[in-house]
Amino acid sequence: MKRLAVLPLALAAAFAAQAATNTKYLIISENGKQIGEQAVERQDDGLTKVRFIYKDNGRGPELTEQFRMGADGVMTEYSVKGNSTFGAVVDEHFARKGGQAEWKSTSEQGSKAVSGPAGYLPLNSSFEVVSAYIGALAAAPEHKLALLPSGTLSQTVLDTAEVSSGSGAKQTVQLVAQTGVGMSPGFYWATTGASPRLFGVIIPGFANMLEEGWQGAAPELAVRQKKAESRMLEELAAKLQHPLTGLTLVRNARVFDSDKATVGAPSDIYVLRGRITAVLPAGSPVREADNTIDAGGRIVLPGLFDMHGHVDRWSGALNMSTGVTSVRDMGNDNKQLQAMLDETAAGKLLAPQVVPAGFLEGESPFSANNGFVIKDLAGAKDAIDWYAQRGYPQLKIYNSFPKAILKDTVAYAHSRGMRVSGHIPAGLRAQEALDAGYDEIQHINQVLLNFLVKPDTETRNLNRFLLPAEKVANMDFNTKPFKDFVAGLAKKQISIDPTMSAFAFIQQKDGDLNEPYRAFAANMPPDVARSLAVGAMKIDGDATLKRYQKSYGKMVEFVGIMYKAGVPIVAGTDDIAGFTLHSELALLVKAGLTPAQALQVATRNGARYTRTSNDRGSIAAGKLADLVLVEGDPTRDIADVRKVAAVITRGYVIYPREIDSALGIAPFVKDAPQVARTSAAVAEINGAGNEGALRRIDASARQRD
Repeated sequence: MKRLAVLPLALAAAFAAQAATNTKYLIISENGKQIGEQAVERQDDGLTKVRFIYKDNGRGPELTEQFRMGADGVMTEYSVKGNSTFGAVVDEHFARKGGQAEWKSTSEQGSKAVSGPAGYLPLNSSFEVVSAYIGALAAAPEHKLALLPSGTLSQTVLDTAEVSSGSGAKQTVQLVAQTGVGMSPGFYWATTGASPRLFGVIIPGFANMLEEGWQGAAPELAVRQKKAESRMLEELAAKLQHPLTGLTLVRNARVFDSDKATVGAPSDIYVLRGRITAVLPAGSPVREADNTIDAGGRIVLPGLFDMHGHVDRWSGALNMSTGVTSVRDMGNDNKQLQAMLDETAAGKLLAPQVVPAGFLEGESPFSANNGFVIKDLAGAKDAIDWYAQRGYPQLKIYNSFPKAILKDTVAYAHSRGMRVSGHIPAGLRAQEALDAGYDEIQHINQVLLNFLVKPDTETRNLNRFLLPAEKVANMDFNTKPFKDFVAGLAKKQISIDPTMSAFAFIQQKDGDLNEPYRAFAANMPPDVARSLAVGAMKIDGDATLKRYQKSYGKMVEFVGIMYKAGVPIVAGTDDIAGFTLHSELALLVKAGLTPAQALQVATRNGARYTRTSNDRGSIAAGKLADLVLVEGDPTRDIADVRKVAAVITRGYVIYPREIDSALGIAPFVKDAPQVARTSAAVAEINGAGNEGALRRIDASARQRD
């Protein structure tokens, strides 16, 4: 990308020596609990020191950071130490001397000749780096700044607001959107004036981080940020969703039969107002179709199901571009999710159709802060009523849930018509949760912890990852305890949501691309691809790495054992939307399924275990027209599932290459079947009228015999 060569004198002034300052930011979860802080010391010589920490769901990063910005806006040095969310060692350094920049971390090392202002992009950092770049971008030409190792960061002001502190002080702040890092904008509230810096970060549905004393401003800023973000999202949806008005014919399609896991003879699929009206042999007579899409003999899959997502307003584009038309949301902020469901129904979000699972957690120092966090059975029943009244078909129970009320809670959820699944509450084994009435278990680690935990084993912290990483390698799945457990799962038809792709992090060495990312990392924007080589867990030495790799291989093997025994498996990610669902299917094949069986898991099973088989999971008349046109044959080579040429869903046709282009992703498919409109589309020439004029000449014109 084009590098910026010069900055005006204003930028030099922005980074001139200033009086030392200290700023403390508090990180407050959506339910009002403080879960972390960022303490910043800005010294008068340009050096900034930061202490950043937050803990949620028994995990979180702890970072000690410092960096120096030169008078011309150039970052001259940077260092950070600590641990990442899952405990990996963070040790990263950057230095620039004149025209040479060098950097080194636990996962990479590099150098580059550079001229002009540039900002280093750390792999792990606090929000104070954002703060420094807010000031640099405000003064930069066109509000752009070159990034190292690569890329360009841009900033746009979206809104301004006056806020008040708890003591009555007032100030004006501005909402900025930064683009060029990741695949969605970053929204930040900044101070105003000649040298703006970070004022706060609002992450609706999760937490906010504001300067200490200004927490009362969070609700108003969240509302204003939501409006600004919604405008951007609506523009994106309008640009990338192409309406299919009237009758659409998808001609010459090879339909994947998800019940038989086979591909049938070429067919013509008729679509009207988002539903399939007929599936006929290819070449059948066509009567006044408004649109025609020639599939050209491509295989057409039912829309894929991600059975373990945590949806947000920007991940929908990734799902759509990869053929994921339905997502089971496995835990979210309830108000945020309800708003997203409304926005999706109104066509304002580029998003899959969401099947929500109600999140239910118990109070503890390790609590996750999604959904409802309860103390007792009465609170659990109230939460279940809230979910049931809003049509949630499933309940998800989490780590800190009180085990004493588990059985009664599950029974009450069943009485409200809901399936029940989740993590295994601390102090219990998986078998005990099944005895209490669980219908499904999330994550392969939660399944195998059944053979590792005792009543006093703490599984609400990193132990739930460390124990399987350490111990699964030596498990003998041919012994009676394992065989009996699998037989019990099969007999009761307990579904398992293994999320193998997400749990590959236990075997990732810093600097190596992990298995689920290898097939798509090269297509990602450079900064995203770079982040995929960062290890998540602390792995000490080659012996530990080999043990963890063996444990992960055994986890994948156990999924295959369960499937072959008749245990229902569903395909979920809990990771990068869309792309890692394809990775999950590849891991299912590695576990012993055929590619066609893996596709069946991601289509038929997705619908079956969300109770949506009446309108999803297969291609048949009367069902939703969720269609995925792919190149190649993913029933023979599962890698071909990544070659999505077009997606039809909710009455729109969507082209992945357009989404890829908008997000900086190298497309997987170059050519896509286009929509051919008839010369006189029925939907355009009909549907209007002039009733008033007609009645003037014939008052009985609309009377019926």
